[in-house]
Amino acid sequence: MKNTDFENKIGYRFKDKKLLTTALTHSSYTKDAGIARKNNNERLEFLGDAFFDAIVGEMLYRRFPGLEEGRLTKDRSFIVCERALADAGRKLGIGQYLKLSRSEERMGGRDKTSIIADAMEAVIGAIFLDGGYGAARETVLNVFSEIIEDVASDKVHNDYKSALQELLQKKGMSNICYFTDRYEGPDHDKTFYVTVKIDGRFVGKGSGKSKRAAEQCAAHEALRNKEITDVF
Repeated sequence: MKNTDFENKIGYRFKDKKLLTTALTHSSYTKDAGIARKNNNERLEFLGDAFFDAIVGEMLYRRFPGLEEGRLTKDRSFIVCERALADAGRKLGIGQYLKLSRSEERMGGRDKTSIIADAMEAVIGAIFLDGGYGAARETVLNVFSEIIEDVASDKVHNDYKSALQELLQKKGMSNICYFTDRYEGPDHDKTFYVTVKIDGRFVGKGSGKSKRAAEQCAAHEALRNKEITDVF
């Protein structure tokens, strides 16, 4: 697939085409091909993560002047999470444009949530470097318009943990556990990574700026995965 097709999908034309190529290059590819690590998308992912968070935070601040800090933080957590990034990436078909090692591709890397989400953040970082904050902001607000509108209309403010618990209880089950796998970042800006298991079986994962937000994101993933929930 040509990267120009992907540019058409996101509505942004790169002046420096190498930035987009790097954003779409997974670390497994550079290792497999013997290319310098600086040519994979990890550094751009780091940059994109910061600006994605800032863009969404600014948008919420300006759009909802009456909301207090706690609600703004909660709203942002629904947008700035791995699941939302992966959903957007799949709609754009970003997986088919990724450069992966043969082994990663055999293991389903083109549809792996973490890889797709990281690539989306890398693309955001690349757009910032290529066109500045305004270009990155415009792209983010366009690509994530659906979930932004869901937040604005309160569609996402369900308690996904309670919804998952109620589903299990209806099926005569209630053994659900949330595990904090790890957290990253400084004390004032941590990101938590959580998995949820039912009877010891993995059913979802999520990340967020608080344990609660990460748990909600994990429960949301479990509820959306019909292949998983239908088993119980």
